[in-house]
Amino acid sequence: MTQILDNIEGPEDLRKLDVQELATLAREIRAFLVETVSKTGGHLAPSLGTVELTLALYRVFHFPEDKLVWDVGHQAYTHKLLTGRRKAFSTLRQKGGITGFPNRFESPYDAFGVGHASTAISAALGMAVARDLDTDDATESKRHVIAVLGDGALTGGESFEGLNNAGDLGRNLIVVLNDNGRSIDKNVGAMSEYLSALRIAPQYNRAKKDVEHLLKSIPRIGGKVCKTASAIKDGVRTALVPGAPFEEIGFRYIGPIDGHNLELLTEVFSQVRQMQGPILVHVHTKKGKGYLPAEEAPEKFHGIGKFDAATGECPKKEGAPSYTSVFSDALIELAKTDEDIVAITAAMPSGTGLKAFGKAYPERFFDVGIAEEHAVTFAAGLAASGKKPVVALYSTFAQRAYDQILHDVCLQKLPVVFALDRAGLVGQDGPTHHGVFDYSYLRHLPGMTVMAPKDEAELRDMLKTALALGGPAAVRYPRGAAVGVPLPAAMTTLPLGKAEVLRGEGAVALLAIGSMVPIAETAADLLAADGIAVRVVNMRFVKPLDTELLLELARDPKVRGLVTLEENMLAGGFGSAVLEALSDAGVPMPVRRFGIGDTFVEQGTREELLGLCGLTAPQVTDGVKTFLRAI
Repeated sequence: MTQILDNIEGPEDLRKLDVQELATLAREIRAFLVETVSKTGGHLAPSLGTVELTLALYRVFHFPEDKLVWDVGHQAYTHKLLTGRRKAFSTLRQKGGITGFPNRFESPYDAFGVGHASTAISAALGMAVARDLDTDDATESKRHVIAVLGDGALTGGESFEGLNNAGDLGRNLIVVLNDNGRSIDKNVGAMSEYLSALRIAPQYNRAKKDVEHLLKSIPRIGGKVCKTASAIKDGVRTALVPGAPFEEIGFRYIGPIDGHNLELLTEVFSQVRQMQGPILVHVHTKKGKGYLPAEEAPEKFHGIGKFDAATGECPKKEGAPSYTSVFSDALIELAKTDEDIVAITAAMPSGTGLKAFGKAYPERFFDVGIAEEHAVTFAAGLAASGKKPVVALYSTFAQRAYDQILHDVCLQKLPVVFALDRAGLVGQDGPTHHGVFDYSYLRHLPGMTVMAPKDEAELRDMLKTALALGGPAAVRYPRGAAVGVPLPAAMTTLPLGKAEVLRGEGAVALLAIGSMVPIAETAADLLAADGIAVRVVNMRFVKPLDTELLLELARDPKVRGLVTLEENMLAGGFGSAVLEALSDAGVPMPVRRFGIGDTFVEQGTREELLGLCGLTAPQVTDGVKTFLRAI
């Protein structure tokens, strides 16, 4: 039953409710989210934990005049429900539907788009400064800017950069730390331990008042005694007051407070609304709150597909293992005979498959938090000291460490292996998460080897190959189930930069890389059914490219044209590499490229998005026929 929720068309309706009605609304929202997400899939646990927090924020502040920036965006489902998107919620993360993250093009209430973590403080500070610079409008200075950090966002370096700058500038800014102790898995790091200590310290508020009373009692007199008194105050505050690190950099710290107590949250935010300067409100919430399966397994329900709302059970998946699990098993197997192999991830041990490695080799596994830049330079330090680090990241998150990959790894020719999961089109998470840029941003780095497997057996071989190279290497592989080929007992080291010819006859050669190889083979079958024979090559390496085979094909009088296929941006990608090699060799040859054009790809199933990008087997088939007619 959603009797109250059904009547909420916007934030103004929320302010008409009393405390008891708000509590009922919170229960209705949780029931609605569970029921809806069970059908669409989505980030359920994070949003279940922020229901009361969101209601309190909308009760006190006036959005969108005030600005609300979420970090990370998957905790904002209640925010979407309260801002006119309830009726569209059945389209959540579906093609043409509402997105799973705040999106500036979707609603004026979405002040800033976010899919990655640790960006909110920086963005919110920019908005606060812009507000203050607009002196023509007196109301601007009264507008509030609120950044809500959750799911481990404070483990990311950009959050600390934002805190540092905000404390220095001293602008009116409210940072709400939604502390649930988790990213996807359990939070790690010294800051997480510090926040945990604050949460379990019931004497905090009393201690703060006692220390403030003590500080006020220190006499304010001149000269050296005054300086000494000031130093004593600073020392006492730092030593005895929890939250002091935030206060030392210029924030007024409030908390920790119960993030599920609506009355208390409303009271605190009402007081905070009247305060000046940077303020940090520490709120303690439970991820998955109100839905027992999500409370007991928050990592499972962080981002989940369709499930049974009554039991929390997901449909059993039949068929091939996932690429992630194949990578995980292969790395564990290789580590058995090589003690120098270490594994690193950035708050994604479950998502990258490294949780199993951590159990097998706990002393060689490192989760550094949501800190991709640190992860890469940390790996570089390990490599410089003789270890063989494997950094497992989603392709989209590896983008955040581009500078470190360039300067700290490639420039120093260090043997760091990048295992890039979720490469290509990842589906319903949309443009913030599609891993369609890595060929382009890795290919131009000197010394970098870039590989992509056609199936799970080749993934194992590529991992072994990468670890044997003695230099920087990246292996990128897609989300979800693998092809289903048998896995040989032993892994093989592949010849560097050598492709594999799968079909060797025809006037056109389909040069495919990674996930596009099976599509190329299917297209070849469709073309053969129409009496058109084509060659199919599994290129394996984007860099170094198999230029020997490429030029052999280009100079073959029987070959009239080349077709490249990649699940990556066309700009700077695999097809560009082929064109460059032909140009450098001075060999004229018609080339037709299939890939992703100059656009950000929307959300939808992978099959829908492949169709949108012209990358399905029938579309490739039609494109090859058109190409043949033109050459």
